[in-house]
Amino acid sequence: MKAVVITTPGGPEVLQLQEVEDPEFGDDDVLIRVAATALNRIDTLQRKGSYPPPRFLGLECSGNVCALLSGGGYAEKVVVPAGHVLPVPPGVSLKDAASFPEVVCTLWSTVFMMSRLSAGETFLIHGGSSGIGTCGIQLAKSKGAKVFVTAGSAEKLAACKDLGADVCINYKTEDFVARVKEETQGKGVDVVLDNMGGPSFQRNLDSLNVDGRLFIIGFMGGTVSEVNLAGLLARRLTVQAAGLHSRSTENKALIVNEVEKNVWPAIMAGKVKPVVYKYLPLSEAAEGHRLMESSNHIGKILLVP
Repeated sequence: MKAVVITTPGGPEVLQLQEVEDPEFGDDDVLIRVAATALNRIDTLQRKGSYPPPRFLGLECSGNVCALLSGGGYAEKVVVPAGHVLPVPPGVSLKDAASFPEVVCTLWSTVFMMSRLSAGETFLIHGGSSGIGTCGIQLAKSKGAKVFVTAGSAEKLAACKDLGADVCINYKTEDFVARVKEETQGKGVDVVLDNMGGPSFQRNLDSLNVDGRLFIIGFMGGTVSEVNLAGLLARRLTVQAAGLHSRSTENKALIVNEVEKNVWPAIMAGKVKPVVYKYLPLSEAAEGHRLMESSNHIGKILLVP
């Protein structure tokens, strides 16, 4: 089969399409002929060598089914544990189904299973125009939450508004804490989903309501922060952090099962739709990485073998 290989850690140009051995699979595995795979931010970090890369990049894909992967999506075929497979939702194209598994499993396992966002609550999601953001807006709205987003341009904020975001904040020109407080009569939001880490830690805490929950899923801005802990105690705040990639096979299977029960109906009802910015052939994976690192995209970037 053909697959995209990291020839050496480095820039996007190190990604090369090569002929490789077919994947091996066991009794509890499913072999998928890949119709599409989607890029995720961690792919670019693995390419650089910041994280140990799998044999091939790619954390989600679609074929006759769609699946959450531990790697291997940037290829014509991939093997996945049977418990990590989801049906392609009716009404969603085979290619577009690749845009769902990683983001939906991330969102459901963090915002809903752990931070327990519920109907009537307020939710702030940073990077509202990203793959996680565009899906998160729709998913939170489908569950009855009021959604606040930050993004860095008028075009991105307009896209978030079109997806249902209630309050859209340009983090480059506005203080998001002040805007959150203004829109919530000084209370703050109930849940914040953050991928920046250190630089926004204190301001995220300052944005939370009493009993508020901050969930950190990335450290794009760094891992170190100085924080005033007083607000944690005074407002009974909860801070949590988790990744999807490092979870056990069994834990991922549990999340996939919960997603099929709780999120797939919203997708099938058209309440959560794929947001795809660009389709690229597998041979242009490097171009996909350049686009992702430019942050000019809105939604997901898909690679098609």
